[in-house]
Amino acid sequence: MQVFTYAERPDLVARIDEIHPVFAEFLHHADVTLLHWAKLRDELPELQLLLYDDERDALVGRGHTMPTSTRGGLPGGIDDMLESWFGEGERPEPDVLSALVAVVDRRRHGEGLSRLLLEGMRDLAGRAGFSSLIAPVRPTWKERYPLIPFERYVRWARDDGLPFDPWLRVHARLGAELLEVCPASLVIEGSRAEWEEWTGMHFPEDGPYVVPGGLVPVEFAGGCGSYVEPNVWMRHRVRAT
Repeated sequence: MQVFTYAERPDLVARIDEIHPVFAEFLHHADVTLLHWAKLRDELPELQLLLYDDERDALVGRGHTMPTSTRGGLPGGIDDMLESWFGEGERPEPDVLSALVAVVDRRRHGEGLSRLLLEGMRDLAGRAGFSSLIAPVRPTWKERYPLIPFERYVRWARDDGLPFDPWLRVHARLGAELLEVCPASLVIEGSRAEWEEWTGMHFPEDGPYVVPGGLVPVEFAGGCGSYVEPNVWMRHRVRAT
């Protein structure tokens, strides 16, 4: 298994659609990410990762990172970092590298591949001269408990003291510290018809609805649905190289 940056293997970037999708459809319709996500590949290819199974000639994962600043406190989350870097305002002077997302082909789950992507991100941070990698982590099992307050869920622990959530546990085993919740990391808004198309559900009246793949309910008001996803900030100390 090998990890490459987009800059190193543009031939593999062209095969990115080989990675079987893992996220619910509605997560692909956030306004800020729709506006800026492609710019990561175009402007920061050296900070985007590919996980390549050379034995099977298969692209099995991808990871995305970007520089950001913590001088005024932690960013607001994914939307905030993308808008701050690619929007119309002045770019912040970065002092850390932030992970954005790590995706492993659904057919290859359970093989420990997400750890390889995370280790690759840590290496990127070190090579870029940063002393830490931060991450707005999306707990993978939170969708099973959408009504549990996020602040409580991320503190759940097993008998051995490690986090209950498996993705938080991967970070913790690599030495990451849990910092704080970012309550509005990603915002997705749409009409009732759009949400029905994205989820295959019906939303007859206003109010909160639990949807497949959602960490928290979608709130409908005036016929429009708003999903405000919390993440939790974790920090990896790395050695600059």
